[in-house]
Amino acid sequence: MQLSSRRQFITTAAAAGSSLLLKNASGAESKRFEGIFPIVQTPFKDSGALDTDTLSNEVSFLHRMGVQGMTWPQNASEWAFLTPDERFAGAEAIVRANKNAPAGTRPAVMIGVQAATAEAALPFARHAEKIGADGIIAIPFKNGVGTDESKQMEYYSAIASACSKPLCVQAIGEMSVDLVLRMAKQNPTIQYVKDEAGVTLPRLTEYQKHQQKLQGVFSGKHGPTFIEELARGACGNMPAAGFADLYVATWKAWKAGKTEEAEEMFSKTLLLILDAQTYGVPGQKYMLQLRGVFPNSKCRRDQNNVAFDDEAKKAIERSVNYTKRWLKA
Repeated sequence: MQLSSRRQFITTAAAAGSSLLLKNASGAESKRFEGIFPIVQTPFKDSGALDTDTLSNEVSFLHRMGVQGMTWPQNASEWAFLTPDERFAGAEAIVRANKNAPAGTRPAVMIGVQAATAEAALPFARHAEKIGADGIIAIPFKNGVGTDESKQMEYYSAIASACSKPLCVQAIGEMSVDLVLRMAKQNPTIQYVKDEAGVTLPRLTEYQKHQQKLQGVFSGKHGPTFIEELARGACGNMPAAGFADLYVATWKAWKAGKTEEAEEMFSKTLLLILDAQTYGVPGQKYMLQLRGVFPNSKCRRDQNNVAFDDEAKKAIERSVNYTKRWLKA
């Protein structure tokens, strides 16, 4: 595709996706979730305890970035290494801190409710509704690998029945587009998907063919092809929190039809995307440490497969220092 026609296509796609008000499960109008919904990282004290004060500060940091939403706890939040009580406390801290944003610009909060079984997930779904979360998101049990589709259908149906808020399916592993759409057809509260299964771009095209079944498809995997993902109908991305302001600037420019500006900004974002992919959760936390949000980069999950050493820190510092002129918060 020629560059000029490619940009024209992106601009046309942006205009087509500009509607914000859609029908929710009960038939009432609700604000559509779209834009940048960072995965909130989980801070830990030097003792290893959950640090809810820093978690609240991270929410304020995201406010200053101008994000449209946030999600917690997901894989980058080390959700599987949190106790139920920590998950409840963290969710409450995030929702409470989010209320400090002005009502007109307040980001949406999606709370992660996944668990090893549907029965174990239900208390988190009910708690999210009780504390006033705007939506919920759930990773498939057993990561969706090699599991029976009917069991995933039962799992998500149970979660959907426990909470009236919009439910976002996080598609990973072997979860097909067809399965997500069938679940959405059966459960009206399933309105969004964060798609990280398979190859992103053709899957987005496949979702577009059945657009009426979902209110939006978010991309993940740090969005290395974010501009093309938007062109193929993605409503946004759920990236790392440490440099989400660059995604926000890219998304806003694309949304306004300023495709050259969006591409220029995203070229800066790619530098930090490479660091986030290379150095994993410790590196992503180190970005927050460099930006004055986290006191440390302490993790609970095993990071033996990530080369996060002094040289890694220097590499991240170089990237953050280079991009700081475009960082907002």
